[in-house]
Amino acid sequence: MRTTHLLKTAAALVTVGTLVWGAHAAIMLSNTVTGAPLDLSEAPEEGRDTEAVKTFLATGTNIYNEKAVCLPKAHELFLSMCSGCHGHYAEGKIGPGLNDSYWTYPKNETDQGLFETIFGGAQGQMGPMYGALNMNEMLLVMAWIRHVYKEDPQGAVWLTPEQRSKFKPFNENASHIEPAEELLPACGGPAG
Repeated sequence: MRTTHLLKTAAALVTVGTLVWGAHAAIMLSNTVTGAPLDLSEAPEEGRDTEAVKTFLATGTNIYNEKAVCLPKAHELFLSMCSGCHGHYAEGKIGPGLNDSYWTYPKNETDQGLFETIFGGAQGQMGPMYGALNMNEMLLVMAWIRHVYKEDPQGAVWLTPEQRSKFKPFNENASHIEPAEELLPACGGPAG
C-alpha cells in the first residue's frame, strides 16, 4: 500500500514537472542525462504560448521544420547561440556535429529528444539552454539544425513524408538562407 502511494506521488510530481502554467502536455519530457522530468517552468514566460510550442507539447512535433518563412530567424538564433560549439553549419567543433545521421544521443533523432537535450543540457559543456532561449526559440533552433541535415532525407524521421520527398540535403557551398533578426508572427513573433 505504501509503495502504491509513493508511485502515485511520483507520478503526480512528474505530471506537475511537465504540465506547467496550465499547458496540457501529452508527451513526457525528460533530461537527456539524468532521465529526470524536465521542469518547463524554468523557461522564460515569453515564447510559451505560441502555436508551435502548444503543438510540440501535445504531439512532440516541431511545426517549424522546413517552414521557409521561419528559417532566417532560426539561422540567426543558431549562429548566436549554438555555432560557437557546434560549428557554423552544425558540422561540429567543441560539440558534436548535428548535421548528419550520427547522434551522440540517439533520442535526438526525434524532435522530442532534441528538445529535451537543448532544454535540459547534456554531458560535457552543453548546459541547459532554458536560461538563454525561450521554448519557441528552441523549436526554431531545432528547425535550423534539421534544415542543415546533409544526408539522405529518407533517414530524416523528423520530416513529414511530403517534406522528405522535397528535401535537398544541405550543401554548405550552395547559396543558402541568410540569418535575420526579425521574428515573424508565423514563427511566434508579435502579431502585426
